[in-house]
Amino acid sequence: MRCQNCGAHIPEGMMICPDCRVEVQMVPDYNPLEDVLAREVKGSVEGATRPIQSGDLRRYQSRGTGENARLTRVLRQGEYGSSTRVLSPEEMNQIRRERMQNMSGGRLGERYTEEGRGVRQHTGYPRSNGNPSYRDTGRVRPGSGEYRRDAGGGRLGDSSRYQTGNMRQNNGEIRRSTGAVRGGTGNVRQNTGEVRTGDRRSQAVRKKRAAKRRLKRFMIGFLFLLILCAGGGLFVYQNSYAGILAKGQSAFHAGEYSAAEKYFNRAIERDNKKADAYLALARLYTQQKNLEKAERVFLTVIDSQPENADLYRSAIQFYEDTDQLEKISSLLEGCDQSVLSKVKEYVSEPPVFSLDDGTYQEVQQISLTGEGKIFYTVDGTEPAASSTLYKEPILVEEGTTVIKAININEKGIPSLVSEKSYTVELPVEGAPAITPSTGRYNTPMQIAILVPEGYTAYYTMDGTDPSAASTLYTGPIDMPEGTTIFAAVLVSNAGKMTQVTKRSYELAYE
Repeated sequence: MRCQNCGAHIPEGMMICPDCRVEVQMVPDYNPLEDVLAREVKGSVEGATRPIQSGDLRRYQSRGTGENARLTRVLRQGEYGSSTRVLSPEEMNQIRRERMQNMSGGRLGERYTEEGRGVRQHTGYPRSNGNPSYRDTGRVRPGSGEYRRDAGGGRLGDSSRYQTGNMRQNNGEIRRSTGAVRGGTGNVRQNTGEVRTGDRRSQAVRKKRAAKRRLKRFMIGFLFLLILCAGGGLFVYQNSYAGILAKGQSAFHAGEYSAAEKYFNRAIERDNKKADAYLALARLYTQQKNLEKAERVFLTVIDSQPENADLYRSAIQFYEDTDQLEKISSLLEGCDQSVLSKVKEYVSEPPVFSLDDGTYQEVQQISLTGEGKIFYTVDGTEPAASSTLYKEPILVEEGTTVIKAININEKGIPSLVSEKSYTVELPVEGAPAITPSTGRYNTPMQIAILVPEGYTAYYTMDGTDPSAASTLYTGPIDMPEGTTIFAAVLVSNAGKMTQVTKRSYELAYE
């Protein structure tokens, strides 16, 4: 141990400097680390722990005390190399143990005066101007003896050592000082816990704030990206098939038919395989009462997509809405079977004839069959719902007969017209037989014509060829007197004429 006044070495157990005769100070050692820890605790409570600055370390080291130098070295060594770290309780305990060991070596001293046996303890700082400050600490036990200083100021002998009572008293002071140190250590330990608690709270607050900032940045970026994607998607949509079609629909509902027509045509140009734009354009023309254009649109799109049943269904709906049911069967004619199966409720098959058309030599009966009601004509006109309703077979007589028939299904859709032509040619009789034969007669005679069934006879008596406009034969005719050329012909019920038969008669009475 060295003297605080002159720096001389003081042997162990000595309480007075052997050189300057200044008694050893009996005050607890000042620990600068405790002030530093106290400031750190205060900073932690306020929410911002102030790190230990290198300037503080230099000031602590400049005090010149061995303890400050040792603490500075400890703070700067190995694991304590960081000046911004708060010491742990284990490190503080190690420092206290080293302090206790140093203090037990007798860093407290006494100064005894030669005047009397009173013992005084130095409680202040080193003397200034030769007037130290003292306070009375009591009396030495009787028989303890006095200690004198060598007149030459040299080293004291054995008589200069303290007596047992004084040592006990000093030991008591040391214990009290140790207790004070321990109490201070407890405060430091408590403050250390507060520093740690405050530090953890500060770290938690900083982490929470950092998390909020990160979340805020993420939300701003996500919102920006969302707006960007929405804007790009809107631009793409407005120029897509669906977007253009939607614009056309809006214009149509607003009554802007010219703009709507342009949008629908643009959509068709964008994708001519989809039917929505065609159907919308057809509805537009229908709204404008331009049925021909609307029908042309449907037929165009169906020609491009003959297997699209939805297009057929839309066209059928158009014909129904415009009362053009007779065109539905024409639309479905020659359609693919897969499409017919999807619109079968609209299919109306034409009637089936029991006899193929052709030429026959006898009267025929024709039967018609179909699903629904059948209407027909035999005069060559187009059948309709107002024509003759088929109920029984149709009789085809001699001659040519053209039968036209349609079938109307449950939805009122007429089928295509089914047409057959029949010709009946009955066998023609030969020239009519006339009696009597050609000759000269002198007695009254009657002329007779043999008329077969189904024929009518006509005749002349002036030598001309008979016809259906000639005299109708109804029975035998009296042969006139004189010369007579008699001609006859047969006409069938179908109006066909046979060959002409002629006879020459001369009647002369005697």
